[in-house]
Amino acid sequence: MASTPVINLRRGHAVRHNGDVCVVIAHELKTPPRMASYVQMSVRSVASKKVSNLRLTSNDSMDSVMLERVPHEYSYKDAEGHHFLNSETYDDVVVPGEIIDSCKDYLIEGQEYTLLFADGVVADIELPQSMEMTVAEAPEGVKGDSANNSNKTVTMETGLVIQAPLFINPGDRLQIKTEDGSYMGRA
Repeated sequence: MASTPVINLRRGHAVRHNGDVCVVIAHELKTPPRMASYVQMSVRSVASKKVSNLRLTSNDSMDSVMLERVPHEYSYKDAEGHHFLNSETYDDVVVPGEIIDSCKDYLIEGQEYTLLFADGVVADIELPQSMEMTVAEAPEGVKGDSANNSNKTVTMETGLVIQAPLFINPGDRLQIKTEDGSYMGRA
């Protein structure tokens, strides 16, 4: 286990906190005026799924844990959780809802995602930079309003709600940026 300075950690890194393997889910370096800088960070325990908010000095360090990145195909959701299929071994991996919450609007059956494993347990899901999705619902664009470069609210096939140009219609395939859910263009 290597010790890593907390200012070098990012979202998705795995660390050991209070003897538990945790994944960093939020990380922000704060530098208030006339005060020492510090790191505000949230970590989620892989075992208990409990989230801890930490405030550490920029000089602190934590033990990092190696993450294994394995591609899996999303299959379906049931009462157990969300099922992913390993394309090479055909193993079915069930991911609980707590891990899925941050990316549930991007899960499409048959799409490949990268599951992050820490100590053999799913710790997080890595989304692609952008995804192609189909528009499920889109209101009619108002004629004559195109001069303002206006947007309208549209709903994607997964339930994700985004802002898109007025000319977008139901059934259109769009490229969506997964980092912030923004419209990138037609696919």
